[in-house]
Amino acid sequence: MSDIYIKGWLHGHEDHKQKTDVHYRSLGGEGNFNWRFLFPFHYLPAEQLCTIDRKEHFWSLDKKETKVPPKITIQIWDNDKFSFDDHLGCLEMDLHHMQRPAKSPEKCTLDILSQGQESLVSLFQQKTVKGWWPCVCDSNGEKIIAGKVEMSLEIVSEQEQDERPAGQGRDEPNMNPHLEDPQRPETSFLWFSSPYKTLKYILWGRYKFLILLFILLFFLFLFIGVFLYSFPNYAAMKMVGPFGGPAKGTE
Repeated sequence: MSDIYIKGWLHGHEDHKQKTDVHYRSLGGEGNFNWRFLFPFHYLPAEQLCTIDRKEHFWSLDKKETKVPPKITIQIWDNDKFSFDDHLGCLEMDLHHMQRPAKSPEKCTLDILSQGQESLVSLFQQKTVKGWWPCVCDSNGEKIIAGKVEMSLEIVSEQEQDERPAGQGRDEPNMNPHLEDPQRPETSFLWFSSPYKTLKYILWGRYKFLILLFILLFFLFLFIGVFLYSFPNYAAMKMVGPFGGPAKGTE
């Protein structure tokens, strides 16, 4: 059971990382988000590089132009309320030489990350690329699939952005395209914000038989306790009579 969210940023823009909302209590490891990331950047088509104005050092007064490749990083995280969040998997892609995505999660394998040069695609040429990509992690020195992410990546110019505005996440203006709230199961909720659902899906769903056994034992011990407490008084009343005095004999 995981509380999943997605984090993403462009290379060189680590100070402007974005993340989705949290899909709480994912029972099967599936997360639904319907979330929009917006990454503004300056691009040099002739050099196929992005430019960033930033200080070389903390104490530098002036900013310096730096050129970096247009790389995107997507990470899957497990939200933890009582300790640091757990990093589950990562995907890094050069937007000029992107791995061609799979059309379904079943076909999304590690083979996608080892595609030949002839299979790679450029988002700057395609403008829009949609599909499934694997997020990987290291396990004993080997890369394994930690998750699969379905994304739609789109490159637009500043003019197109002005003509077709879109808000981050599901914020207004929620258009181009309009994003509906994700269809999440009833078990996806923040546990302390809904006590009834917590009792219904977490406690009752997982510990139903233990709860019934506890209730049965509680009433059994309650009955035994009441019996042991009341029996001496009842027995004494039987011995001395119902009104606290000896029983009258017959003449």
